[in-house]
Amino acid sequence: MTTMGTTSGTRQHIIPLISSESAGPLGAIHLPRLWAKLTLAASGMLPEGYDECGPGFDQMTLSDLSLDKEKTIDYVRTSKPTYMQFEQWVIAQNGGSLSEERIRAHNEAVRKYCHNDDLAHQMRTSSGVGDHGISDAVTLNKIEDLDELYRQVVKR
Repeated sequence: MTTMGTTSGTRQHIIPLISSESAGPLGAIHLPRLWAKLTLAASGMLPEGYDECGPGFDQMTLSDLSLDKEKTIDYVRTSKPTYMQFEQWVIAQNGGSLSEERIRAHNEAVRKYCHNDDLAHQMRTSSGVGDHGISDAVTLNKIEDLDELYRQVVKR
């Protein structure tokens, strides 16, 4: 991975440290992280190894909020929206509103998602968490991002 603070060509690579637990005014968690990753990728600033729009929480968010993957990526690449503009676009893609129940169900699904046992064990071991029963993907992914920040900033 390119070290944060250095450049590759003319672009700095930035770790998307926004947690999947984060929500904007709409209330849908992971949506700010998805926007951040899409925005960084559109600017050539997403570090190597990070999916621009992967099959896990990114796809779950797209599906739960009835967003077409390619259309969403294209919107961010071409329009370069602020986060609030992105949320407004998401609402517009859903006919002008998203129900609280739909957002609640999405948030619950993200919070309950766990990595498979092998991957969770590997992530806990890699980060030094040990086997303390942490298996939820939100927490393990957040720790993995913090570990990457540490490697890029301290372990250069």
